[in-house]
Amino acid sequence: MLEQLKKDVYKANMELVKKGLVLYTWGNVSAIDQDRRYVVIKPSGVDYEQMTYEDMVVVNIDGEIVEGKLKPSSDTKTHLEIYKAFTDTWAVAHTHSVYAVSYAQAGRNVIPMGSTHADYFYGEVPCTRAMMPEEIRNEYEKNTGKVITETFKNKDYNAIPACLVRNHGPFTWGNTAMEAVFHSVVLEEIARIAFITERINKDIQPMSKCLLDKHFKRKHGKEAYYGQDDEVKE
Repeated sequence: MLEQLKKDVYKANMELVKKGLVLYTWGNVSAIDQDRRYVVIKPSGVDYEQMTYEDMVVVNIDGEIVEGKLKPSSDTKTHLEIYKAFTDTWAVAHTHSVYAVSYAQAGRNVIPMGSTHADYFYGEVPCTRAMMPEEIRNEYEKNTGKVITETFKNKDYNAIPACLVRNHGPFTWGNTAMEAVFHSVVLEEIARIAFITERINKDIQPMSKCLLDKHFKRKHGKEAYYGQDDEVKE
C-alpha cells in the first residue's frame, strides 16, 4: 500500500545523506497520506546504504504498524503528534545536523538576522522548553511532539516550518517529504550563518520587521513575485 508515498519518503531520507545532514542512522523523514490515516516513515536503525523504498514502514495515526517487516523509527510518535496538531502539514523530517543541534543544546532560538533566514522562516526558529522528568520517563517520543506543538501555540507553523527541541535537535516539516528535507537543509545553513554572525558581533540584534516582511512575502503568499509564474515558489 501507498507505494508512491514509500518511494517519496525513501528518496527524501536519502536526500538527508546527500546533503550531509545525517551520519550513520541519525535521521528520519515521514509523510502522511491524503486521508491523514496512515504515515510512511523510515525504519529504525537501518543503515541508509542498505535501505530500499520497500523497507519503509506504514503506521496508522495511532502508531500501530499496518505494513512493513521492520520496526518504524523511534521518533514515530513525535511525527504523529506533529501531524495531529499541524493539520495541513504533510511531511516531517528530523536530523542531528551540527549547527542546528548546537542551538538546540544551547537552548537558543535562531533569530532572523538577514535575508537568507527571512526568505524561508518568517521570524525566529524557536527552541522548546526543557522537558520535565516525567515527560522524559513516560512516553518520551510522544511528549517530544507535544512540546513542539506547545511551542507553536501562538506561532504560524506554516510560516516557520521548523523547531529546535532543547537538548535534542531540529524537526522540520512541509507539504512533501522533499520540502520537509529542504527546510532541514535551509535551517542548518541559517544556523551556521547565525553562529558565525554571533562570533563576529556578540551584540547582534534581529533584522528589522520591515526587511523580514519584504524578503519572506516576496517568496510566499498572494503577493509573492520571486521566480517564474509557472513555478511552485519555494
